Amino acid sequence: MEIFEQIESEVQSYARSFPCVFNRAKNEFLYDAAGNEYLDFLAGAGTLNYGHNNDAFKPALLHYIESDGISHGLDMHTKAKEEFLHALNDKILKPRDLNYVVQFTGPTGTNAVEAALKLARNVTGRENIVSFTNGFHGVSLGSLATTGNSHHRGAAGTSLGGVSRLPFDGYLGDEVDTTEYLDKVLCDTSSGIDLPAAVLVETVQGEGGINTASFEWLKNLEKVCRKHDVLLIVDDIQAGCGRTGSFFSFEGADIKPDMITMSKSLSGYGLPFAVVMIRPDLDQWKPGEHNGTFRGNNLAFITAKAAIDTFWSDNQFAQEIQAKGEYISKRLEAIVEQYGEGNFTTRGRGMFQGINCVSGELAAQISQKCFKNGLIIETSGADGQVVKFLCPLTIKQENLEKGIDIVESAIKEVCAKEDEIPEDNCYFDTVYLQEAS
Repeated sequence: MEIFEQIESEVQSYARSFPCVFNRAKNEFLYDAAGNEYLDFLAGAGTLNYGHNNDAFKPALLHYIESDGISHGLDMHTKAKEEFLHALNDKILKPRDLNYVVQFTGPTGTNAVEAALKLARNVTGRENIVSFTNGFHGVSLGSLATTGNSHHRGAAGTSLGGVSRLPFDGYLGDEVDTTEYLDKVLCDTSSGIDLPAAVLVETVQGEGGINTASFEWLKNLEKVCRKHDVLLIVDDIQAGCGRTGSFFSFEGADIKPDMITMSKSLSGYGLPFAVVMIRPDLDQWKPGEHNGTFRGNNLAFITAKAAIDTFWSDNQFAQEIQAKGEYISKRLEAIVEQYGEGNFTTRGRGMFQGINCVSGELAAQISQKCFKNGLIIETSGADGQVVKFLCPLTIKQENLEKGIDIVESAIKEVCAKEDEIPEDNCYFDTVYLQEAS
């Protein structure tokens, strides 16, 4: 550990939560240098939906490397890219009646978001972007401007403009449809909200605390965008590639975004890879107008194609995810019913779920206790109050059960030491009571 303390930047974060040296990984397990085994319910923050070193992908990757396949090709045509595009088009887009062109951006999610925002502004001639409370879209400056978290925004060192932030689904209470508010401010020329180029949204806000937009809300959001000739961009970087039970997280809402940003598990193997899927008529880039040295990763093309061929050639894998998601829901609902004095709640969809422990301190204690017992699991939310279940989608049922058992045991132990579990009070009820008193 000494070398990391000596010369690695203080910016490291996950390493602080899981302080050991990892050197091997397979499927849903990580192993440290001492040979200790850990169940992985972090999965590269959603980058390893298919687990570590999946045997369905590894042979193809090794063969490509051994055959001196192109490892770097800027944006030139390669056989690896051709085969990936065929797989994506034939097995993902066409079966869902989706028609997009694909832009290969820099290798991370924020690169895809930056490109989508830039294109939306160029095509519409407008500057403003609407994003939502608790949204997270990256930490490069353009993406950061659309991100809500003050911890990340505070590190910018400059003003972050060009964005209007509106309330996400449920932010003003379950009875308020915030898309109506969006429609109202866009209709009102004195609202102070400039007509935006685009609305940028996550269907499930991973880093924001697993806040989940209902399908009805998403349908209404699309209607408002169409009404005002505003582009709809879905950030499916963490929620996509099957995490919610379908390849795209918005499929249940039956909407068709103008653009989709994807990264994380798209490569299937943890390799850096990001894209923007663009409605063809919006693809108005001039050649080389938006570029980058690593726009497209040929090694990732190989594993991404293998992932699509293996898991998305039919509906079997999606059905397996949905079944596991139902199991997770039942287990988490039983846990919050038994522990937390009725103050804990569940949230999420599919295999993208969590337990709101109200207190970030409690959630951190639970995560730390899990780590000591051989499970890696993170927290999310504005105050880190949500214990976030993000295990590989391919996890064996017995290991899924084992991991949740470890979490339940940790929650039981942490709660037993607390005199009182804090309540997650409704903000508006609290304000009303204060005014009434």
